[in-house]
Amino acid sequence: MTIKDFRTALGGFRPRLLADEDGQTRAAVAAVLRPGENGPELLFIHRAEDPLDPWSGHMAFPGGRVDPGDVDPLAAALRETREEVGLDLETVGEEIGRLSDMAAIGRGRLMSMVITPFVFALENSPALAPNHEVAEVVWVPVGFIADHSNRKTMPYQRDELKLELPCYHYRDHLIWGMTLAMVDELLSLVSR
Repeated sequence: MTIKDFRTALGGFRPRLLADEDGQTRAAVAAVLRPGENGPELLFIHRAEDPLDPWSGHMAFPGGRVDPGDVDPLAAALRETREEVGLDLETVGEEIGRLSDMAAIGRGRLMSMVITPFVFALENSPALAPNHEVAEVVWVPVGFIADHSNRKTMPYQRDELKLELPCYHYRDHLIWGMTLAMVDELLSLVSR
């Protein structure tokens, strides 16, 4: 699997788009691929702990809410990636496509937010400078996630509801939830 494979797969993909509804906010994230020693790697952030953040401490892609100054969700993904990890995708990256919109879920509840994921490719590995919202930046080999023998489950409980949810344990990090759904869609395009 190469970055060229992702570029080709995304070139013909028509993502599922969700219409804006009254009172709904929009957010955008950047799934960033870089070449690695053993194939492409995907950039994740380990979000800093914050009691006001519904995704506090989670593994995620850089991103955030579309601000009034953002022309569109793509502009928000670019701005948030620059702010959160110091990566200027307009200068060093190439947008190679987008994934389907996703209704946001936080702390087990549907939120009034739609997230739009964009996919970018880098030719090399620029230095990153995480801000206070990011506890750690983690590059995960795509081959690790593509190998379903690495896929595990994790217990999740909200109120009386108990579930076993799919996840990946990469080193000390847990990739699950909405981020895993985005990763699954991205990888499904390449494995078609």
